[in-house]
Amino acid sequence: MLRKLISLLALICAPMLAAAVEMGDDGLHKTDWMRDTFKDLREDLTEANDEGKRLALIFEQRGCIYCTKMHNEVFPRDEIASYIRDNFFVVQLNLYGDTEVTDFDGEILTEKQAAQKWGLLFTPSILFLPEEVPEGQTAQQAAVALMPGAFGAGTTIDMFTWVNEKRYELDNGEDFQRYHARRIQERDNGSFD
Repeated sequence: MLRKLISLLALICAPMLAAAVEMGDDGLHKTDWMRDTFKDLREDLTEANDEGKRLALIFEQRGCIYCTKMHNEVFPRDEIASYIRDNFFVVQLNLYGDTEVTDFDGEILTEKQAAQKWGLLFTPSILFLPEEVPEGQTAQQAAVALMPGAFGAGTTIDMFTWVNEKRYELDNGEDFQRYHARRIQERDNGSFD
């Protein structure tokens, strides 16, 4: 009887364990769409462009409940994970990390110094970069958008889509908030394209 109960529990719990989010030695969540690079942002941008993808920097920290929420509830959704994987080159940075990062202006900093330099206070924070960064600019100065904090699936996919489609360049008055409001309305009306 006990063996049957243990077997039944194993069958029930196995899918949940398989879906568990992987944690790195640094205490940060890991996904298959995050890139492990030397964190020279100029090289990362070149590699992203070579792959036809957009560079995004995601800052997280050990023990961040909002990071955990994003990794458990938002990022695993097939439509979000596949969109990020197909369109973005994502480099993870630790808000309090000591790994060296080379900013676009050539300055070499630790991850925590970069976060301070760029004024990042919340985790997760995602900094979206353009395909070209003018010489001498920092990542923060060049960024086309910042997603500061945890958001739901709709806001997250809309932000990634808005950046990927370069809607920030359009002169039609549809900033992110208007775009997002329109997308919410479209989803409410049954449109999911």
